[in-house]
Amino acid sequence: MHPSFNPHRLIVVILLITIGVFSACQPDSQEQGARVIRFWHFWSEPGQKAALADLVSAFEKANNCRVELTELSWNDGKAKLQAAFNSGAPPDVVELGSDWVAQFSGAGVLSPLAGIDTAALLGYALAPGRQAGTLYAAPWIVDTRVLFVNMQHASAVGKDTVGSIDDLQALAEAIQAKGHFGWGANGADAHRLYKKILPFFWSFGGDVLDAAGRCVVYSPENVKALTCYAELSRTGIIETQRQLDATFLQGRIGVWNSGSWLIKKIRSNTNLTVRAMTFPGVDGRPGVSFAGGEYLASPAASKQKDLAQKLIRYLIDADNAKKFCSKIPEAGFPAATSAYDDPALRSDPFKAVFAAQLRNARMTPVHRRWLDIESVLENAVVRVLLGEAAADRALQEAHEEISEIIGS
Repeated sequence: MHPSFNPHRLIVVILLITIGVFSACQPDSQEQGARVIRFWHFWSEPGQKAALADLVSAFEKANNCRVELTELSWNDGKAKLQAAFNSGAPPDVVELGSDWVAQFSGAGVLSPLAGIDTAALLGYALAPGRQAGTLYAAPWIVDTRVLFVNMQHASAVGKDTVGSIDDLQALAEAIQAKGHFGWGANGADAHRLYKKILPFFWSFGGDVLDAAGRCVVYSPENVKALTCYAELSRTGIIETQRQLDATFLQGRIGVWNSGSWLIKKIRSNTNLTVRAMTFPGVDGRPGVSFAGGEYLASPAASKQKDLAQKLIRYLIDADNAKKFCSKIPEAGFPAATSAYDDPALRSDPFKAVFAAQLRNARMTPVHRRWLDIESVLENAVVRVLLGEAAADRALQEAHEEISEIIGS
């Protein structure tokens, strides 16, 4: 053994090295003390993920916490959420589609939300998040549908505006007479067709459920609306939404009722000249379009309820939601109404029409059995489009079936 060797010194050196290596693998002191919450969401595209991560990063720094982001897909996201709730270990914050909220809140698996300034949010967007007067999910992002009009076809028949349903019918017929599809009509297309027929029901003065939750599908207003939808379909093409989007972008459809996801694709097609217009009305009333939205909720099983709800309030804040929507054009608009007149969101002529339409729009009727109601409604519309039943008979039978489902 070398005379200068000191075994005690070697032990100290090894210990110091070990501590140093171990420390290098650990997060800093701030991270060690940070709380962790999990947020499951549906913003899965690269640009969307980056925008959300950037927004959440500021929240993490301000609250000495870490937010674990997990993206879901619309194909199986709902099933994964249901599995997580059933396992008793759901995330701390969840994003829910507006059509799902009643199903989750009605199941008693969400925590009541506290500290939400409901007066700052779009009024009709609050209804899906409420259950027996209590808010369980807060609207975050909302969007609607507008008319996209191919102006080459419209100009060729001497019509450049659609102020009423009658105008729409006349324009579609004139375009068809020129050898093109006048209108794009959704046919059998689960979870999408009802979004196309409801604006006709509402604009004619009809509805699916009344304020007491009773079925009112069979009404003179709805019969007129469905008859009109079927007549429009005969001027054009009946297909799925995906196929109709593609056909419109090819320049083959004159008028098509669709969403903001088309804007970027329309702009990239230099052969198209398209104008967005609000949904037309009846008898001088403004048309009422369909609105959907993304909602934020905190599961009752969360161990971080206070921090989770703080994140929800942060995300729906007008300024923060505006930052998010400005980075993701297809996201729509904040549910916070103060953002609707913001120049950053309204400077785009397409988006300005969407903002205007949101003031005359409605959401899916709120009922825990909505998905069953929706299926009956869509089947009735398809029967009429295929000529298997007149609008009167199809809606009468649908009314009976829906009444049985909801027990009214």
